[in-house]
Amino acid sequence: MGAPSGRPALIEEAPAKVNLTLAIRGRRTDGYHEVESFVAFARFGDRLSLLPAESLGLSVSGPFAQAVGATSDNLVLKSARALAHRVPGLELGSFVLVKHLPVAAGIGGGSADAAAALRLLARANALDLADWRLAEAAQATGADVPICLDPRPRIMRGIGEKLSDPLPLPRFAAVLVNPGVPVATRDVFAALAAPCVSTLNDTPHEPEMPSKREEWLTFLRAHSNDLESPAIHIAPVIAEVLAHLRAAPGCELARMSGSGGTCFGVFADEIVAMAAARDVTATHPMWWVCPTVLG
Repeated sequence: MGAPSGRPALIEEAPAKVNLTLAIRGRRTDGYHEVESFVAFARFGDRLSLLPAESLGLSVSGPFAQAVGATSDNLVLKSARALAHRVPGLELGSFVLVKHLPVAAGIGGGSADAAAALRLLARANALDLADWRLAEAAQATGADVPICLDPRPRIMRGIGEKLSDPLPLPRFAAVLVNPGVPVATRDVFAALAAPCVSTLNDTPHEPEMPSKREEWLTFLRAHSNDLESPAIHIAPVIAEVLAHLRAAPGCELARMSGSGGTCFGVFADEIVAMAAARDVTATHPMWWVCPTVLG
């Protein structure tokens, strides 16, 4: 669809962020938590469009539009304002968000949307994605926005601002499952007993990355998500989701993503993953189930 000016709308996908591992290194004196997480992205997510317009705006549709809440608080607009604050004369416009991802689900839906908004504004204003002002605006918007700005597998550290180079992660057939219970990140962290840390590690040791699929699985199985237990304490249904995924034929790894409550299962191939997704849907028709590929 074109804009009134005749210029076409720009479109960006906002893929779901999946924390394959998540270690909490400690709580800083300012209350934020230091993390280390191996992050991948699904080939499924929200879709965001930008239409040239005189003023900044946002409309939302899609299966989870009602759960988004007030558009004035949306991270899409927050990121756009953060970039406009740093780029004089930034051309803005009207955003249209199609919300396919559940909200408060541990898969970075709002952060992915905000990052997509920054990419759209960069395209509309001929800004390079490496422009430091984009990175600054992403960090000012939210902890998960920087890693979503260039959605490729990476290690995320600090409070989300320290990113590794892209990782050579193989394709993993997967199933994402959310039981429909929103889990507030602040509540999960409040239930976590994390030690205080007073200093930051600016030069972390970089582990040797696996190269083959089986090596990656072995590596991922040796790590975990430190927020899984406190999230299950808040929403016990998460344990039921994990048990269902782990019992599915061909499941090689099942874990909660982020602060929950979306869980993911990694499967031998896409056919097996599709079969598992059908089984979960048949037994729990009210759960959100998404067969996809992680990478």
